[in-house]
Amino acid sequence: MKISGNSLFVTAMKKEGVDTIFAYPGGMNVNLLDELHDAHGIDLVLPRHEQGLIHAADGYARATGRVGVCLVTSGPGATNLVTGIATANYDSIPLVCFTGQVSENLIGNDAFQEVDIIGVTRHIAKFVIMVREREMLAQRIKEAFYIARSGKPGPVLVDLPADVMAELGSTSYPTEVNIRGYKPNTGVHVGQLKRGIALIKKAKRPMFLIGGGVNLAHAQEDLTEMAEKLNIPVVTSVMGRGAISTDHPLYIGNIGMHGSYAANRTADECDLMISIGCRFNDRVTGNISKFAPKAKIIHIDIEASSISRNITVDIPIVADAKLAIRKIIELTKEMHHEDWVSKIKEWDREYPLSMDVKVGVSPEHIIRTLNEVYADRDTVFSSDVGQHQMWAAQYLRLDAGHRLIQSGGLGTMGFGLPAAIGARIGCPDKSVVSISGDGGFQMNIQELATAVCQELPLVNIIMNNNKLGMVRQMQTLFKKGRYTITCLRYHKSCKGRCGTEGWTCPEYTPDFVKVIEAYGSKGYLVTRDEDLKEVLLEARAYAEEHNKPVVIECTVSPDELVLPMIRGGASFDDIMY
Repeated sequence: MKISGNSLFVTAMKKEGVDTIFAYPGGMNVNLLDELHDAHGIDLVLPRHEQGLIHAADGYARATGRVGVCLVTSGPGATNLVTGIATANYDSIPLVCFTGQVSENLIGNDAFQEVDIIGVTRHIAKFVIMVREREMLAQRIKEAFYIARSGKPGPVLVDLPADVMAELGSTSYPTEVNIRGYKPNTGVHVGQLKRGIALIKKAKRPMFLIGGGVNLAHAQEDLTEMAEKLNIPVVTSVMGRGAISTDHPLYIGNIGMHGSYAANRTADECDLMISIGCRFNDRVTGNISKFAPKAKIIHIDIEASSISRNITVDIPIVADAKLAIRKIIELTKEMHHEDWVSKIKEWDREYPLSMDVKVGVSPEHIIRTLNEVYADRDTVFSSDVGQHQMWAAQYLRLDAGHRLIQSGGLGTMGFGLPAAIGARIGCPDKSVVSISGDGGFQMNIQELATAVCQELPLVNIIMNNNKLGMVRQMQTLFKKGRYTITCLRYHKSCKGRCGTEGWTCPEYTPDFVKVIEAYGSKGYLVTRDEDLKEVLLEARAYAEEHNKPVVIECTVSPDELVLPMIRGGASFDDIMY
């Protein structure tokens, strides 16, 4: 018996355990969608834009740990995935993106909606391929899922020409993968690890620098066990936050540009830095020549190319984070660094994270209220990109039941809402809250329709400071207050009159409360700290009763800054507090 490639695709999805496909229809995938019409056990989710689609698949993958799956048509359908592919690639998120393509005889002839999506995405995905032979279809799909989830995870794009998918062929689907030249590391180099342990035993002021790789490896419990056994303080990158409970006595805070004073001081004073699953990007290190100046560095990462790429390290260890941590626990005895930990806690007490807000709603109060209201619920928080993201990273209380998903490496505005949609679809038993700024929320605001139609009780917090806040902060601090196109209330009639005597700023556009009402749900406006908790409880109850998303717009002063801050390329010596 022979079946079409479209029919085999459905078989492949079931074999791979796919329960959700985020899809948008078009001419070059309509036949494939027809085959999926009666595919029981696979839900098709229709977002309102392909960028929202891939961010939703990304949020699904981050929240569940499973591969997120996208299906779009050729041409603009495929190119609209580009930002989402790059977002997932930077943060090592497992996605498989299927793109429709024109028939092979039309490729290269400027056919309608023909784009060389393989060429476009080659350098922003883990792997890309066009299936040119029907008999290779099953193998290529199997390889795509394997590559996406194995080793250092990442997005894979599979381009599907319409004629290949229509052709009849074998019904079989492989059970194993053997890709020449792709052998992801699955062990730990014990010799290198023992060299590292020898340094740990000698160190007087050691620290762990934990990146997102530990969260991706689901090694949170293992990390906590190791930190407690060795009595070593833990500092995280923004993506590593939550790898150990933020309430744990050994947790110090985030490092880097907007990290806490104590966390950055710890890196400055330590004599040994044990980094696990962290790329040492510029937001973490600042001035490389002055980063961790007194320390020897052990770097554990699953990707060999990530080690010593930005920071030259003393002991490189290529290994899965979870396996390496388990081996360290096995090969070490209990250690004591109480004096060192006590000194760090003293720095934290001397320079705590706090905000003194006099106008509007305090961002710190917003996050701390979320901590209080969701303390007894397993919750996934999604963040968009901007000042609110840094405040979330600073003040959110995270542990085994409370996670934060965000765009870290690429810093993609518009990520927060669709990622929350994907997280809620993947985790229907958990509460999901998206935290956005007014600028980022508008980038994919149309996905409110997706949340309504999918009947998702999302709570969306919008910190509205009427500005593109993070860039405005740079303009405040480094451009002498010259605010070029960062005001979202700006109208053409403002030109030359902004800030002049008697000039009144135009009303803000849009009215977020009316927007969510237009989508058939309910919105709330909060202008004072004391009103927030009651509104949040009411909004959550409404969302859960009606299975609809709600919006809570909080007015935030445009003058609030994310502090501490280390200017890009500077060092801890230049921290602004």
